[in-house]
Amino acid sequence: METKSHKKKGMLQDPVLLLVIVFVIVVLLLFVLLPLFSILKGSFLDKNGVLSFESYKALFKNKNFITAFGNTLRLGLVVGLTSTIIGFLFAYVKQCVRSPFKKLYSIIEILPIISPPFVLALSAITLLGRRGLITYKLLGIPNFDIYGFKGLVVVQTMTFFPIAAMTLDGLLENFDVSMEEAARNLGANRLKVFTSVMLPMLASGLANVFLLSFIESVTDFSNPMILGGGYKTLASQIYIQAIGNYDTQTGTAIAAILLSVTLVVFIIQKAVLDKRSYVTLTGKASRIREMIDDKGIVVATNGLCLFVSFWVLLFYVFLVLSAFFKTWGADYTFVLKNFDYVFKYSMKPVADTLLIAVLAAPIGGILSMIVAFLVVRKRFVGRRLVEYVSMLGMAVPGTVFGLGYILTFNTKPLILTNTLWILVIVLVMTRLPVGVRSGMSALRQIDPSIEEAATDLGASTAKVFSSITLPLIRPAFYTGLVFSFVKSMTAISAVIFLVSANYNLLTVRVMQHVDKGQFGYAAALSVILMAIVFVAVGIMNLILQRFGRSSDTNLMV
Repeated sequence: METKSHKKKGMLQDPVLLLVIVFVIVVLLLFVLLPLFSILKGSFLDKNGVLSFESYKALFKNKNFITAFGNTLRLGLVVGLTSTIIGFLFAYVKQCVRSPFKKLYSIIEILPIISPPFVLALSAITLLGRRGLITYKLLGIPNFDIYGFKGLVVVQTMTFFPIAAMTLDGLLENFDVSMEEAARNLGANRLKVFTSVMLPMLASGLANVFLLSFIESVTDFSNPMILGGGYKTLASQIYIQAIGNYDTQTGTAIAAILLSVTLVVFIIQKAVLDKRSYVTLTGKASRIREMIDDKGIVVATNGLCLFVSFWVLLFYVFLVLSAFFKTWGADYTFVLKNFDYVFKYSMKPVADTLLIAVLAAPIGGILSMIVAFLVVRKRFVGRRLVEYVSMLGMAVPGTVFGLGYILTFNTKPLILTNTLWILVIVLVMTRLPVGVRSGMSALRQIDPSIEEAATDLGASTAKVFSSITLPLIRPAFYTGLVFSFVKSMTAISAVIFLVSANYNLLTVRVMQHVDKGQFGYAAALSVILMAIVFVAVGIMNLILQRFGRSSDTNLMV
């Protein structure tokens, strides 16, 4: 084992390592903390640039803001609860219950992750809206109101429960079966085992998932913009005030308040629940779990999962179909005019989106592995700062990032607005946490003595990282790479502040068509976007298999 003094001496003798550490710290300070500081600073300045609390005083006297604040918390709590319940149901059936539909459930979990966050809102309008196919055409219900709280709960739950399900999949997979068996041997029935053994052991994990879903809900921008109607939320109000009303001062104050809410939840999650969620599990299960085959349990749990799966699939299938309707809500004749329009007038956003995603994915993938390597393997002043700042993208709403980037990079000395690189950078920073977490998890499973042996033989840190560490964490790198590409293709909340005449994105163009009531064009663009993502991910998988990707790497999570 190296002593601390030896480590410090080694670092001083490795200028490349010092340069990389400084570079990472500067990047995180410049592109994560500085935009957030700009938000906070802007919220405390009046129109004359003088320090003031007037923005906050005005907000808390404003009934619309108070309503939006309450709406946001209410929506987050309900969606957090529903997403956790449905996510746990899917995970429980996949890991504990005999079912022939587990592959279907896996597909259902993947669909919302690799598609834009607003596609289900589009389907909700076309299926269940005032002129919806089900509500108006089939059931004859005129002016059915899908907008507002109830519509947002349905759509956000459908969008976010897969995240909860995939997280809980891992927890249940590693759950020690012997604890349940011990309870059964003592005479406890399945219900007693479930309520007294499994749920208490998973309590912190479930709480963690609830908070993740809560953050996803309160930071969601696109669904409230499309489906909110009169139901105002903080994320949508930031955009409306800063961009719609040109009131940056009020926009920054709302952004600062929303940021405070998400950061508090993030700190609770990181400081308390993340640590507690691991002590309830013992790693890999002691033996293969025996699937529950009680008819009542099998039928009930699979029935609920199939019901949810039906609606998710219906929403996605109908989105594709609605792209071919002649006139949405009136004439359901199949035509190609929507795609003709898209191919004629919207190919530049397609090209811009692909270019930005292709640039952001490898940059984000490499940067995330470097950060993970530094945090796990090196000891240096500022290591904890690097770890926590790199994770802030999980807690900071996209609208806050977007507004922060406008305020920060619209003046000298670093003017990036209206450029390609501001879009690339914001996508890299907002997607960084997933890659960092994946890299850190992979590194903690690798014995550091392998790298230490190479160092003892005279290899530099750069050589060790490129020749030994990176190949060993290759699955994590590939996962982060694909995730970054997918999310760069489907991003909306941050980039909508930063698009320009020079560079526009598919997701923003879809929102523009929705705002004009052009749902056919919006659906066609959404279908094209999802097709590109599916094809690109498929190509990436083939390439990675050709170059010897580990067979157990799941690139879709």
